[in-house]
Amino acid sequence: EEGHAQGILEDIMHTYFFDFVVHSAYICESYENYIPGEGKDLLVADITIKNTFSSPITIYDLDFQVQWNDDAEDAFDVPITYYVPTDKIISEELLPYEYELKKNTFINKLLVFEVPEGETDFSISYLEYFEDYTYGDVHFVFFSAEKQ
Repeated sequence: EEGHAQGILEDIMHTYFFDFVVHSAYICESYENYIPGEGKDLLVADITIKNTFSSPITIYDLDFQVQWNDDAEDAFDVPITYYVPTDKIISEELLPYEYELKKNTFINKLLVFEVPEGETDFSISYLEYFEDYTYGDVHFVFFSAEKQ
């Protein structure tokens, strides 16, 4: 409604290009060989994306970001793949930095974000962006995550 949609874990979020579902999420101190910065933990989210568009689409993991309960302007982040050289694959389980998704196919991978220690309430968002440099709707999935 009015430019945004919101859901919770396991809700199907319908965007202009694809559907996505955040299935689950947890917090940890490291993932594979990646250790977050001082005062940070990692949020690991299991996500499925299905191409519902009329043709193949290119998706970037940076299309998704995480937000947490804080009024600061920088209370968000992008996946950790942004901070790692593209030739250094952390894990095959992570959503690739860039990938093509054929029509009516899906991918199920993990998104990993650095988040402040002690935070437990989050949202993962996707903002529609079109070739003519305009924006569409923003989609938020709200959830809580526990430390493992």
